[in-house]
Amino acid sequence: MSDRIEELIKEIAAKHGIAVARDDPILVLQTINHRLLQDSANAQQAQLDHFKEEMEAICDRWRIDANDKAQRIVNASLAGATTATNDMLISAAQMCAASIRAEVELTLSKLNGERKTNYRITLLNAIVTFTICAATLFTVVVRI
Repeated sequence: MSDRIEELIKEIAAKHGIAVARDDPILVLQTINHRLLQDSANAQQAQLDHFKEEMEAICDRWRIDANDKAQRIVNASLAGATTATNDMLISAAQMCAASIRAEVELTLSKLNGERKTNYRITLLNAIVTFTICAATLFTVVVRI
């Protein structure tokens, strides 16, 4: 600190041409001023540190809030996609079942139609066979 005061005494003498002693009241004021500036700088640094801590806390809260909101959006999107997928699967399964049902009913109606045709052919074959048997029997009886 004495070096600083010595430099100040030299600077006053060089600039103003005035000799100042170490016990001069002007140097006391300079020392008080220097001390006040140091105290002010320390107080400002403490306020800056406190402000920095508050800003870090706010940023951390914003980060947590942003993560929470993003998680809720992702969960809502996932739930919506799951619901849409389930709806599409149910719709596709119903369409598939309806298609299979229509094919089965068509096949059954074709088989039912073929069964009726086969029944008619079998009935006609029976009639023809009965007629042939009757004609054969009539021929045999007539020859006798």
